[in-house]
Amino acid sequence: MDLEGVLGSSSNPIKKQSWRTVLTLAYQSLGVVYGDLSTSPLYVYKSTFAEDIQHSETNEEIFGVLSFVFWTLTLIPLIKYVFIVLRADDNGEGGTFALYSLLCRHARVSSLPNCQVADEELAEYKKDGNRKGNVGSSLKSTLERCPFLQKVLLVLALLGTCMVIGDGVLTPAISVFSAVSGLELSMAKEQHKYVEVPVACVILVFLFALQHYGTHRVGFLFAPIVITWLFCISVIGAYNIFHWNPQVYQALSPYYMYKFLKKTQRGGWMSLGGILLCITGSEAMFADLGHFSQLSIKIAFTFVVYPSLVLAYMGQAAYLSMHHKMESDYHIGFYVSVPGKIRWPVLVIAILAAVQCSSLGCFPRVKIVHTSSKIHGQIYIPEINWTLMLLCLAVTVGFRDTKRMGNASGLAVITVMLVTTCLMSLVIVLCWHKSVLLAVCFIFFFGTIEALYFSASLIKFLEGAWVPVALSLIFMALMYVWHYGTLKKYEFDVHNKVPINWLLGLGSNLGIVRVRGIGLINTELVSGIPAIFSHFVTNLPAFHQVVVFLCIKSVPVPHVGPEERFLVGRVGPKEYRVYRCIARYGYRDVHKDDLEFERDLFCSIAEFVRSETSECILRVVDDPDDEKLTVVGTSSSNLEGVQLCEEDVISELSSKGDNSVELDEIKSTENNKPRKRVRFLVPESQEMDRDTKVELKELMEAREAGMAFIMGHSYVRAKRGSSLMKRLVINFGYDFLRRNSRGPSYALSIPHASTLEVGMVYQV
Repeated sequence: MDLEGVLGSSSNPIKKQSWRTVLTLAYQSLGVVYGDLSTSPLYVYKSTFAEDIQHSETNEEIFGVLSFVFWTLTLIPLIKYVFIVLRADDNGEGGTFALYSLLCRHARVSSLPNCQVADEELAEYKKDGNRKGNVGSSLKSTLERCPFLQKVLLVLALLGTCMVIGDGVLTPAISVFSAVSGLELSMAKEQHKYVEVPVACVILVFLFALQHYGTHRVGFLFAPIVITWLFCISVIGAYNIFHWNPQVYQALSPYYMYKFLKKTQRGGWMSLGGILLCITGSEAMFADLGHFSQLSIKIAFTFVVYPSLVLAYMGQAAYLSMHHKMESDYHIGFYVSVPGKIRWPVLVIAILAAVQCSSLGCFPRVKIVHTSSKIHGQIYIPEINWTLMLLCLAVTVGFRDTKRMGNASGLAVITVMLVTTCLMSLVIVLCWHKSVLLAVCFIFFFGTIEALYFSASLIKFLEGAWVPVALSLIFMALMYVWHYGTLKKYEFDVHNKVPINWLLGLGSNLGIVRVRGIGLINTELVSGIPAIFSHFVTNLPAFHQVVVFLCIKSVPVPHVGPEERFLVGRVGPKEYRVYRCIARYGYRDVHKDDLEFERDLFCSIAEFVRSETSECILRVVDDPDDEKLTVVGTSSSNLEGVQLCEEDVISELSSKGDNSVELDEIKSTENNKPRKRVRFLVPESQEMDRDTKVELKELMEAREAGMAFIMGHSYVRAKRGSSLMKRLVINFGYDFLRRNSRGPSYALSIPHASTLEVGMVYQV
């Protein structure tokens, strides 16, 4: 069946790449994406036979488990993810929020409060290739009209994300603990119980300490470890098949699943919580899509990972089918099927593979410090990293066995997959414009399978499965409190923003003394004048000659191109020298260089001033709530636009052409310290009138005088008469998060002497 023809192609077609590039990416993906999935044979059978079912001489149990493992691997990772879900990329990005972002663009369900019509003109929007039609129109209109359904959609996305974080705590613990458990075959039980947990904890601390190096430095080197591990389990599996039971292939028939459930009944159903661990890490194929390509991930899984895992599970089943009583002391683990002569080398490789998968494959990339200058999105946050480490150590020391770790990890894994299935069914209708019937078939088929596993995992709630639920509730509560408080604060800003007539009534001097310099006012508003500005002007007698209302906002696309970074416009008449600048970032974009951002911001305003009278006008978008805004790129992306040159006064300036706009005179600095001379370099082909040159000169003077960053120090409080829950959320929850969160990253590079905080009380 041609799945591509049935479900539609990806919104972002795969770029043509050479086979050399594709195979190189496939090789690298083995070291980054498939660590969790490749180490699952360490604990699947052990978790499955831990308590609910027993291995008997009829082999119906072991063959039934093998049949379940084979078909679960085939239907979920291979069919669902490789052939269907990977095609739902968001312009090359994957993951739960990529699906949510796709839905936000095809239906107005975004929870971002400062969305603009101008955002829909971004190139990333146009890549979707929206087709008008009646397919899904009723569903789209229902979602757009019903705020409750929009909240449900947001909660689903948050739930999937929080469960991924919970899995990031549990997967390292169970992977490392299972790898280290091989020591039980080489030492007495009395010694093993005192060695296993400390060794696992030491390894976990070590791998978390390596996080700040980033995946780009070790991913290419770790691929050989995973390949070696996959080769080992494949060879051992093939050896066990031919040596112990060549007829084990018969268990691949679905009939053995029926026999298994018929014999074991409730115990077999409960054991499904251990079987689903065979697909741990499948979501990483989609989540890490932005670092590789669809084709490379498909090749790596289909031709390397999938056959290796099938051979490994078949080999273990073949060995266990001929050994029934001797394994009871070791709870049917992976290492009992490894020949004794190579057990120690395999143990070492398993530990390396477990460490690798824990350090590369399962932790959410949520760091502010970039670890790679080439690969986008590889970032690191120390606070999050060490928090995850403490939680991981707590799980390892608290549980001390793979049974409860497996119960916890299984619930986290299957919940994420259920969320993906629900969101994918909407993507099929709203984004791919396929029939509702096809979406219903998709969610019914895969949703039924995953719901069966989910029910088996949820029944183990008191036996470890409560951990991901508790972690998810905590993280979701934090996210909801922050989102709710931020939304209420934004609504207060919108309700209390100052009308433009107030500004016009002040005159060009704003009723105060205008001093040299740039006043950069941080605001969440994309239109209107923030109340913080009127509060400042009312209480102080002077303000800067150039005022910039800066809004840094997120848009529901993975990346915003540098050429579309800024929206620039005027607030009031030209002589007021008041500008609005909106910097737009996608959910995968991270602000890197603060100084570069400051230069780009300044150049974007200068380019806007030049383009107003130029014959080569930049793209202008109409904002119904405010003035016209011009799309301006960063200075590096617009080489034909205005460029900024800053040099010391005492240095010699090289000739840049007659069209460079310079100051007529430069005053000496105090204490003979060198000052920065600022000038704009304008393309020689561009002619400017006198007013434009005067305005650019004033911008240069303001730049030389320096920039002051003005931000509101907000105190958010619930209104009188608010409910108890709202008072708790706003007065304590949101206030605590606000006081302990960092401010805008671009403000960190500004000297404290240039920062001014204006206190305001928000009654929301």
